[in-house]
Amino acid sequence: MAEEKKTVKKAAAKTADKPETKAKKAPAKKAEAPETEKKVTKKAAAKPAEEAKVEKKAAKAAEKEAKAADKEAKKAEKAAKKEAAKKVEEKPKVTEATAFARDVRITPRKVRLVADLVRGKSVKDALGVLAICNRVAKTPVEKIIRSAAANAVNNFGMDEKKLYIAEIQVGDGLKIKRYIPRAKGSASPIVKRNSHIRIVVKERN
Repeated sequence: MAEEKKTVKKAAAKTADKPETKAKKAPAKKAEAPETEKKVTKKAAAKPAEEAKVEKKAAKAAEKEAKAADKEAKKAEKAAKKEAAKKVEEKPKVTEATAFARDVRITPRKVRLVADLVRGKSVKDALGVLAICNRVAKTPVEKIIRSAAANAVNNFGMDEKKLYIAEIQVGDGLKIKRYIPRAKGSASPIVKRNSHIRIVVKERN
């Protein structure tokens, strides 16, 4: 009986030891599994982070390219506007210059006598003719010729040696009416006439 009790105790002790070992081994396996899961989750989490970085870099590169394209487009627009402004500013070359004198206190008939002497002549020859002319109207006509020549040279860059008087016009200006006393208490009207003078100067080809 004593031997049977010993065998029963040994068997009970063996059976009691086996679950402990199983219980001890099982937690080790369970502890290993979370570590592998953590590694997998870390790798899985690292992949999206890398993809996000790559996407951010691509987005930044695209933004830079878009900004560069916008700058180039703006530069092209500015250049086009400048060229258009230059084209608009380019005016046809001026081939003539004019000068005016208004309300000159000489009658138009007297001025026309001098104007006929210089019409169609070069500026140099006209000034030479007026220098030896003995007419009252030579002074205002000479002034206007010099003014027209100065306008042509200074404003339009013409050659002074090639200038000639293309047109010279004399018109009626302001008329001043006065009266002079006559016999038996009467009066006779007096009309004091003024002149408008216009000269056009051109380059002779």
